[in-house]
Amino acid sequence: MSFLSKNIGPLERTARVGGGTLLIVLAATEIVGRWGYVGVVPLLTGVIGTCPLYSLFGFSTCARARR
Repeated sequence: MSFLSKNIGPLERTARVGGGTLLIVLAATEIVGRWGYVGVVPLLTGVIGTCPLYSLFGFSTCARARR
């Protein structure tokens, strides 16, 4: 498994983008404070479709290709 290969499935990608965006908006409106800007991490991994920690541990939520 390559370090930058796609390893996040479509449902998880949607959840990461939505959750990351929500955290950033809440931080920008000062509802949750500065720590909400950590939402950039799930937002970027969701957009890219790759999680470096998943690659490190050999984990994937993508559907396996049929042979």
